[in-house]
Amino acid sequence: MSQSKKLTPMMEQYLGIKAQYPDAFLFYRLGDFYEMFYEDAERAAQLLELTLTSRNRKAEDPIPMAGIPYHSAEGYIETLVELGYKVAICEQVEDPKTTKGMVKREVVRLITPGTVMEGKTIEAKGNNYLTALYYENESDIGFSYVDLSTGELKVTHLVDEMSVINECANLKTKEIVLGTTIPDSLREQLALRFNILFSEHDASDISTSHAVDDSQLDIPSMKKVLDTLISYLSVTQKRHLSHLQPAETYEPAHYLKLDHYSKYNLELTQSIRTGKKHGTLLWLLDETQTAMGGRLLKQWLDRPLIQSHAIERRQQRVQVLVDSFFERLSLQELLKNVYDLERLAGKVAFGTVNGRDLLQLKHSLQQIPDIRHVLTGINQGEWDDVLEEMDPAPDVVALIDRAIDEEAPLSITEGKVIKDGYHEQLDQYRDAMRNGKKWLAELEAREKLETGIKTLKIGFNRVFGYYIEVSKGQLANLPESRYERKQTLANAERFITPELKEKESLILEAEEKSQQLEYELFLEVREAVKHEISRLQRLARAVAAVDVLQGFATVSEAYQYVRPEMVQNGQNLCIQDGRHPVVEKVMGHQSYVPNDIEMSEDTEILLITGPNMSGKSTYMRQLALTVVMAQMGCFVPATHAVLPIFDQIFTRIGASDDLIAGQSTFMVEMMEANEALQHATPQSLILFDELGRGTATYDGMALAQAIIEYIHQEVHCKTLFSTHYHELTVLEESLSKVVNYHVGAVEKDGDVVFLHKMLPGPADKSYGIHVAKLAGMPSKLLARAAERLTELESLSAAPLVSDTRVQENERTEKKAQEQLSLFPSADQDEQAVLEEVKQLNLLTMTPLEAMNVLSQWQEKLKG
Repeated sequence: MSQSKKLTPMMEQYLGIKAQYPDAFLFYRLGDFYEMFYEDAERAAQLLELTLTSRNRKAEDPIPMAGIPYHSAEGYIETLVELGYKVAICEQVEDPKTTKGMVKREVVRLITPGTVMEGKTIEAKGNNYLTALYYENESDIGFSYVDLSTGELKVTHLVDEMSVINECANLKTKEIVLGTTIPDSLREQLALRFNILFSEHDASDISTSHAVDDSQLDIPSMKKVLDTLISYLSVTQKRHLSHLQPAETYEPAHYLKLDHYSKYNLELTQSIRTGKKHGTLLWLLDETQTAMGGRLLKQWLDRPLIQSHAIERRQQRVQVLVDSFFERLSLQELLKNVYDLERLAGKVAFGTVNGRDLLQLKHSLQQIPDIRHVLTGINQGEWDDVLEEMDPAPDVVALIDRAIDEEAPLSITEGKVIKDGYHEQLDQYRDAMRNGKKWLAELEAREKLETGIKTLKIGFNRVFGYYIEVSKGQLANLPESRYERKQTLANAERFITPELKEKESLILEAEEKSQQLEYELFLEVREAVKHEISRLQRLARAVAAVDVLQGFATVSEAYQYVRPEMVQNGQNLCIQDGRHPVVEKVMGHQSYVPNDIEMSEDTEILLITGPNMSGKSTYMRQLALTVVMAQMGCFVPATHAVLPIFDQIFTRIGASDDLIAGQSTFMVEMMEANEALQHATPQSLILFDELGRGTATYDGMALAQAIIEYIHQEVHCKTLFSTHYHELTVLEESLSKVVNYHVGAVEKDGDVVFLHKMLPGPADKSYGIHVAKLAGMPSKLLARAAERLTELESLSAAPLVSDTRVQENERTEKKAQEQLSLFPSADQDEQAVLEEVKQLNLLTMTPLEAMNVLSQWQEKLKG
């Protein structure tokens, strides 16, 4: 800065620190405030609704300035981080009383969207992931993520950019650390689709405080991305990362793959309509009693299993809990008393834990012996590994019980945290304080008696210490030279005596030393607990798994779900009385119409016809959700189910634009369809709902047929394809593994009732006008539509505009008919028969005449 010579030493210090954190708001500690200057002050004043003032107001260029009280900074920090900004906390690291000149200041922590540990931005049952990318090339991308609040740390290797987008969508990550430059196209896609902050970081020449076992990382990009992530945490958090769990490698292909389009369409964790959890599969399944269980449930939902033995292991545990009703109720009551062990361990490691947190930890650990007892009673060999990890840590419980007072305050520096009897010296200080205060009470009573002044009182403040206060109206009753005058107030005088001064020294010294000793003792307890973090994390994982499984059992029993039979590499799919689990919960079991889904080895594609509103989309979604539930290990909504184990699910259900990415409904349709066609295997499941409706009729129909044929001839996977193009139903005749299904409907007196029941065969009509009637369209409009429909059904090429344009329309219609010819065209004899059928008046013919005409047609067609 050109004016640096005019700056005060403090402002020079500020600018030097700010230069190290140019992309963060610098909260610079000055006394009881965090101050911000220059651009930080101007932006913060706007974002946080602060008063913008200035430093050196009389100078030619005053410095913009804004501040917040340090004791209420947490809320302001949360607001900035939630908006996607970073906040650097700069504290005094020297005692001003012992320092000459400028007090040394340093940034003690950088808080970012991906490193928030607590506050309103952190959901109890949700993770807050920080992600890192190391981009070697488009087919070699290191990917790692961490939840700093729980210590979860994972790393993998991705082979394309779409996988990066899918993983970021699954994690809902808010910050990505870049170890290398990524292509602008990928960066733009990530920035457009997600609210993500990019943080550049170079891990070279930086030692970390967290030892990582990278012996399992045989791909260089995985090691590099993990080094980048850990280095970033070390640099920003500036403290020990002992609570980070050993880095766990994972392979997305080892789980059921659902891309972010499919998860969105199926509403697994987020409602399309509201963006909330309510009305989703997660909402239905979440009967967990702990925060840890809630987070694990979401992780299982994001990554269902694809190995039959792992699925069956979970299913068997669910079966045991379903069969053990009273034991399950006991588990639920015990789990309700277990606090968030993972995040408590994180707070211990970070040094932010307080006395109440340790009491929560003790209370949680005290539930573990009873949980173990319940599981042992229903073990049947199913819970051995869980019981092995479920360490009740009695030594930790005993330490906290001995040391921490049950009424411990939030602050750990102002005393009353450590129990009486825990430390001899602390007890002595407390005894001196208690006796001193007793002596003060006795002195006050004696002075009131001797002076006759009933309003006399002994008080204390931090500036003047202990004093005797007498109101102005009573000063005349005070014997001269009894007290030494200390302070004059408007309505009273304050005095001191040598005896009171002596006691004050003893009491204050005891209080000061007591608080300091308590703080030191608390740190010792915290350090002892820190050494047991890995035990606590293993325990937390075991408790979370039990919690999720008991939730599965609770849901399965409540809604009469059945245990599915899972077949690895199987081709038969049989679901009897299947239901959409979320719709059923909303409607009630008695109101929901169940449906069977039967797909043998010889059936690969169900071609479903029927009107909108009739239940086609629900039917398709219920199959996908049933598969997801089954491969999570949960029971499923049916009376009987045999399912192959799918490796991927691809969906295109419902119409939606992706306007942010500049894509129309039809473009999104084609992109999602292409993703399925390019990556599906014979063990995949494809769900296409009304594909092709986003373009002109004949284009859409042509694409729909071509896609069905491609799946049938090239992909060979289980597919549900719903369509309003009734012309496609003839594909059942030419494609051996295509079977027609339709939604049943009953028409009476011009009204239609949809049965919401899937039946074999194609639909006989679309019922579009009936749906419009149900939607409340004007009766005049509906009458005109019915009239026009009758005309169009009676004429093969009725004019669509005024008579002056009939010839032009006839040519257009002829061209359109040629485009419509997706199927093999009839020869001349067949065309002749068709023309005769159109001209025939059946109402004027006798049965014998009709038989003769039919015989003639048969001879012509035999040729």
